[in-house]
This record gives sequence, C-alpha cells and structure tokens, in this order.
Amino acid sequence: MSTMLHMTDVRKTYATGVVQVEALRGVDLDVAEGDYLAIMGPSGSGKSTLMHIIGCLDVPTSGTYLLDGTDVSQMSEKQLAEVRNRKIGFVFQQFNLLPSLTALRNVELPLVYAGVPVAERRERAMAALDKVGLAERVQHRPGELSGGQQQRVSVARALVTDPALLLADEPTGNLDSHSTAEILELFAELNEAGRTIVIITHELEVAEHAKRRAFIRDGLLNATDAVLGGVH
Repeated sequence: MSTMLHMTDVRKTYATGVVQVEALRGVDLDVAEGDYLAIMGPSGSGKSTLMHIIGCLDVPTSGTYLLDGTDVSQMSEKQLAEVRNRKIGFVFQQFNLLPSLTALRNVELPLVYAGVPVAERRERAMAALDKVGLAERVQHRPGELSGGQQQRVSVARALVTDPALLLADEPTGNLDSHSTAEILELFAELNEAGRTIVIITHELEVAEHAKRRAFIRDGLLNATDAVLGGVH
C-alpha cells in the first residue's frame, strides 16, 4: 500500500513582534493510501496549524511534506493552489456554501476553477450529490436544506474532483447528534470504498470512528493509536 501523506520533522514558527512562536515542533506523520486518521488536540495545541499544512494552505518553516509522492514543502502560493484543487477535498465546520447557489452549482465550483467543460462538470456534480444521498435536492439552495444536508453538499463538493485526500476540519461541529451520525456513516462508507480521510476534531466520539487516532499537544504529535476497525 502506497503512502499518501509523509511528514518528516515538520516545524512551523510564527513571529509575533520580537517573539518567535513555534506552533509545530518537529512533526513526523505517515498516512497510507486508504487510511482514516483522526487528529485530536486542545485549543492552542498546533492542531489548526497542522491542518493548514496538511491541506497545503500553508508551508512548513522547515521539514519535508510529501503528498501523494509530491514534495509540497516549499511550493509557491500558485503551486499550492493547483495541488489543493487536484489532490485535496476539504470539508469544513461552517459548510462554506454560497447561499445564492443551488446545491448543484455549489458542488460544480471546484470544477469551474479547474476549467472543466460545462456538460462534464454538471454530470460529475450530479454523481457526487447522488453519492451522498442528495440526488433529489440538487436544485435546493443551502437555506432550504438542513444542517446535515448542507454538510453532505460540502462533502459532495469535496469529492467532485476525485481528490487523493479528503481533509475534514471539525466537520460535525455545527450538527446535531442525528446529523453527526449520518455524516460519520458517510465518511465510513467513503473510506471503505478506498478514500483516504484525515479528520481534525476535538471530539473523542467523532475520533473513535476513524481507524487510527493521533494526539497533538504543544506542537508535538504522538504516535498514532489504532482503533480496532473504527466504530462504524
């Protein structure tokens, strides 16, 4: 099985005035293709910084990060944007859907940015919405959908480019218990179908659905813990 994500001694330092803050202090991380990893940590632990680097929203100050075999450690903003569009599907706590667009148009957006022809992007967006169980809601706008349905739209948008990695940041943070269970079941189904998933969460109940857990504190990531098959 190939390695999807490989980090070696990744460090991230921020300058705040004359003070240097080391948010990540030498992170080593390996995620295999088809893995499902939950990264947990308290506020201020470096969790968000690590998520930004995994998602190619930022680069490390030092260290190496290989994503699907490509070294993205010191790429330019333009190069990172291309990698994000091709390799990573994002799911956020706030959904980040455009309220004026239908579910279908929201899911099409990454394909618009990628320059995919209209007919093809419409077909792919329809297929992605069908995969998350929203084939009957494609013409609904976000305000006409429940929180759980909105998050399913955001998952469909993340999947529409067929990314190597699905990266979810607190994806159930704005959902009730029923919708949370539905989204976690969807993630389990996607992972069983071969999708590599990394989820950032502070909720143990969410992390327990992953195959493995890792804990970050004070910028240091511990060895990952196996969760026997996840809780599906």
